[in-house]
Amino acid sequence: MAEPKNLDVIMQLIMHGGDAKGNAIEAIEAAKAGDFALANEKIGESEKALVEAHHAQTGLLTQEASGDAVELSLLMVHGQDHLMTSIAFKDLAKEIVEIYEKISK
Repeated sequence: MAEPKNLDVIMQLIMHGGDAKGNAIEAIEAAKAGDFALANEKIGESEKALVEAHHAQTGLLTQEASGDAVELSLLMVHGQDHLMTSIAFKDLAKEIVEIYEKISK
């Protein structure tokens, strides 16, 4: 079986998306424990990981826009799904941290 054409980019989507989600989970855990400085630091780390994932994704979009079709594979779908889920999770984590912060006052 041949390796997908953009495997390195796909793995970046999965890796950075996973880092983003993991940091968002840690942010919620920190907020639950009352450590809002750490919670906000973890949200920031989540956002940085998403920026890295977006850079990888932008490369694929640029490739496609220039007429070089991006190969669709199950790994590509998984990478994109992982990224979008991580974005949604980070957004929800920010809200949850804010709620914990408000109710702790």
